[in-house]
Amino acid sequence: MDVLDAIILGIVQGLTEFLPVSSSGHLELGKAILGDQSLPQESLLFTVVLHFATALSTLVIFRKDVVQIIKGLFSFKWNEETKFVTKIAISMLPAGIIGYTYESELAELFGGNIKLVGFMLILTALLLYLADRAKDTNKPVSFRNALIIGFAQAIAMLPGVSRSGATISTSVLLGNDKTKAARFSFLMVVPLIFGKIAKDIISGELTYQSDNFLVISSGFIAAFVAGLLACTWMIRLVKKSKLTYFSIYCLIVGLIAIYLASIS
Repeated sequence: MDVLDAIILGIVQGLTEFLPVSSSGHLELGKAILGDQSLPQESLLFTVVLHFATALSTLVIFRKDVVQIIKGLFSFKWNEETKFVTKIAISMLPAGIIGYTYESELAELFGGNIKLVGFMLILTALLLYLADRAKDTNKPVSFRNALIIGFAQAIAMLPGVSRSGATISTSVLLGNDKTKAARFSFLMVVPLIFGKIAKDIISGELTYQSDNFLVISSGFIAAFVAGLLACTWMIRLVKKSKLTYFSIYCLIVGLIAIYLASIS
């Protein structure tokens, strides 16, 4: 992988992490199109770095919320911030348990499984279509909703299922406010990303070579900048009920992926 490929994949990750079109699915498609020949360990490191970049962009966009949440936690009271963090913790349980228990099985689904990506993109398209037709409300995310949204996030561990698309759509279909649904969706993944990175570092699964620094840093910067733009844009789109366009996009890309997989 060269610098240009890293920048392209970084932009793809930054945009698709927040836009409801599946970052994992597009990364797999991107690697396949660019002919990525990286070793599994090198590919894993690059993917982790890109996810780290988008997690940082989330913190930048929601920096005021994060600061308010931290202040609320350190007041040691059962306030709105404490409730929000508790809901985030509840939402993490399904993906955390499933990811830890079936980590190797999930890893096998990645690495060029284009047909699966195609079918999962079609599933994402259906979720987005249904969510775009849901009525807007002022209802906040409840504790029960947080658990259900957490299961949607666990399903989104499959390549091709958009995490933001699945979680936002599920939240909206449960009758929650669209803007609050987007905020909860973007913040709920940050602890999982940092937890996964910490686990990979501790386990020694990540291997780094100094000659890859330029490639990795280029991908990181591209993903971070693209993430800032995509996150801001997505919040506006969800509020204005513009998800149908992404539904059509996911459907088309999903069908193309299935077709390409069938003739290869």
